[in-house]
Amino acid sequence: MASTKSTGSTKLGRDSISKRLGVKKNHGQGVLAGEIIIRQRGSHFLHGAGVRKGADDTLYAIRDGVVQFIPTRKIRFDRKQRTATIVCVMIAA
Repeated sequence: MASTKSTGSTKLGRDSISKRLGVKKNHGQGVLAGEIIIRQRGSHFLHGAGVRKGADDTLYAIRDGVVQFIPTRKIRFDRKQRTATIVCVMIAA
């Protein structure tokens, strides 16, 4: 018979790797076509002119220019308002 208790496997120690979400290019910064502007889950930021939304809700530039963040109000289906930010890429002059 064993004199000490057997050491079993622990149920702790699991943690998922971070997904590196967030804003990658800020207001006023230049971007090239194809560069990622925002990585997000859901539609916290909305895409505007010069920006497309990927399958995982990532916003990326479709043309060269300067990133612009435009705050706006959106009306929900229950007639309540929410603040949203539209991300656009304007052509640099």
